Amino acid sequence: MAYNTVGQREIRVDAVAKVTGKAKYTADFRERDMLVGKILRSPYAHAWVRQIHSEQARALPGVEAVLTYADVPHLKFSTAGHPYSLDPGHRDKEDRLILTDKARFVGDAVAAVVAESELIAEKALQLIEVEYEPLEVLTSPEAAMREDAPLIHEAKRNILSTFGYEFGDLDQAFAEADRIFEGEYQTSVVQHCQLENQIATAQVDENGRIVITTSTQIPHIVRRIVAQALGIPWGKVRVLKPCIGGGFGNKQDVCVEPLAAAMTLAVGGRPVRLELSREECMIDTRTRHAIKYRIKTGVKRDGKITGIRIEAISNTGAYASHGHSIASSGGGKFRYLYQVDALKYEPVTVYTNLPVAGAMRGYGTPQIFYAFECHMEDIARGLGLDPIALHKMNFVETGFVDPIGKNKVLSCGIRECVDKGREMIKWDQKKKLYKNQSGDKRRGLGMACFSYQSGTHPVNLEIAGARIVLNQDGSVQLQVGATEIGQGSDTVFGQMAAEVLGLPLAMVHVISTQDTDVSPFDTGAYASRQTYISGMAVKKAAEEVKAKILDFVWGMTDTPAGMLDLKGQNVVYKHSGEVLMPLAEVALQTYYDPVFAHPITSDTSSNARVNAMSYGVTFAEVEVDLKTGKVEVLEIYNVHDSGRIINPQLAEGQVHGGVSMGIGYALSEQLLYDEKTGRVLNNNLLDYKLPTIMDTPEIGAAFVELDDPTGPFGVKSLGEPPAITPAPAIRNAVLDATGVAFNRLPMNPQRVFEKLRESGIVG
Repeated sequence: MAYNTVGQREIRVDAVAKVTGKAKYTADFRERDMLVGKILRSPYAHAWVRQIHSEQARALPGVEAVLTYADVPHLKFSTAGHPYSLDPGHRDKEDRLILTDKARFVGDAVAAVVAESELIAEKALQLIEVEYEPLEVLTSPEAAMREDAPLIHEAKRNILSTFGYEFGDLDQAFAEADRIFEGEYQTSVVQHCQLENQIATAQVDENGRIVITTSTQIPHIVRRIVAQALGIPWGKVRVLKPCIGGGFGNKQDVCVEPLAAAMTLAVGGRPVRLELSREECMIDTRTRHAIKYRIKTGVKRDGKITGIRIEAISNTGAYASHGHSIASSGGGKFRYLYQVDALKYEPVTVYTNLPVAGAMRGYGTPQIFYAFECHMEDIARGLGLDPIALHKMNFVETGFVDPIGKNKVLSCGIRECVDKGREMIKWDQKKKLYKNQSGDKRRGLGMACFSYQSGTHPVNLEIAGARIVLNQDGSVQLQVGATEIGQGSDTVFGQMAAEVLGLPLAMVHVISTQDTDVSPFDTGAYASRQTYISGMAVKKAAEEVKAKILDFVWGMTDTPAGMLDLKGQNVVYKHSGEVLMPLAEVALQTYYDPVFAHPITSDTSSNARVNAMSYGVTFAEVEVDLKTGKVEVLEIYNVHDSGRIINPQLAEGQVHGGVSMGIGYALSEQLLYDEKTGRVLNNNLLDYKLPTIMDTPEIGAAFVELDDPTGPFGVKSLGEPPAITPAPAIRNAVLDATGVAFNRLPMNPQRVFEKLRESGIVG
């Protein structure tokens, strides 16, 4: 089917505003006499706060308020950005307070200051004296799970959850196997490092409502959580979301907004800005869960998998945040890649005295696919098989039904993705070329596959709203509850509406700022859901507006609506394309016709109870310097079955960003901490080793476009998938080059060199 704008490389609707500096972010919204908030953080990873002496700070000129545990509500809440559940048993763990009387990680918020300037606020923090009672620090899950370990929260143990799943007869599956393969794999703590730090402003308006402007992925959820933290009706809070400088899941948590709201209440409703520094952001927002896996797999001689057992220990840090959802979600998305008769997944999520882990691009799948795709490579080598052949033999087929959630796969292009990637990297030629290498620099190839969902159904609610208004000139304005956080969703939604209404994208005016008072309800930007889930609402609203336009023309001309269509800004005869009248003429009539005037709008919502599976693969070629341990990625290709691609340019951008993130995860990024004290050692962008442009190779992006029948225009998810498999593909390429398996991330030069020396490859 030929489209007018869907499938075209349209320029982003926010491009000019962002590159010219006209786009407004939270820090650009400043009220007159705005006060500054600052946080006093615990130097201990685990300690009771016994006494806070704040008299000197309160007496400092320019200090408007000092807040401690005693000055804020003692209502526990969850910071996780999930939809509210009417089932109390399905809600996130409520273990957070606005300010705490027990520090659970170095950097925990124990007091706060509101002052006339940042300098005064910083000075006031220095005048506050806190008496702590230190407790044993637990930085590893193993230590935290000891029977005699001190409790981090009020619970029987430091284990948040052990909920997993199983299906089939695993004992029988292993008995039928010709070979049993076992392996252990470990991922690291990493940070999102989005460009814009966490920031929020808060004030009380003339009606006594708290108004928060914040950089968030989830404005409607922020509204609810702030109200819960303060113990006030949800309608007493209004949240505004302007342009955002990146989130990657970090802003799918409500990290600063409850405290900002408490600050404005403490100063009589005056405006307060709470902005974290980069150093604060890296310890007191969210990180990616570090997870340890133990995998046992039974296979036949030909490579057919009979059964899998996966044990996982997930380090959630000091508070639950998204908690066990991460390990659980990774295990759920993993089920859709391989056809097996028996599988047991046993995850455990553990509290420790480290910075809080939460949602990060991929939501548990980069961890589990790193582990299992490394494991698949190990199996292939053990059986003497080409890894591509091993994968293809075990892939699911279209029509696969998940044995746990009963969701059915209606489109599956994983085999086509693998074939395309194999050709792009010249797999067969290079495998022969690199078969017998010598010298200090050696090259290798690796590949890794993934499956991913397009939302959270049936685990969570998937609701999204859209509003379209036909303007007098025939253009439309589009308002959505879904949040643009840099991924390009506003542009894609504009293209969808333009496609249905026969308009150029320039005539769809997308309202980018979300305001919980007036924006349609949408749960937010996460789970790669927006093009798929929110796109359903946009398409539905556009089709409703189109139907109303054609009905109005029917009344104007006596031509039945079923004979008409919208194309090229005109009302046309469907059978011939002949122009009946300009759309602008119709629009003007809808506003000003003396008898029949009726402005055309649509305000609709979509509650999606479907979930399409995306698939893909990463192929990588690396060169390993045996003398230094440095791994250089020479070529990397990320191939996706994401359904119909609405905007190829934006899709490629998603791939480039995700692969870059995956390269950092593989080779350099790790949040380091002192194992005895829990203090983070590299919470700055000098010591935290993000890959730079000099470390990033040319990234190849490719797509296999198989329309999914459930998605608007056949789309499926793409936002998170590019970040899932670069790390295992690179690891497998390093194994291919050196013969040494690296089962722990990151593979930085020191770790690689030490392992190579340990293996005897270098002296």
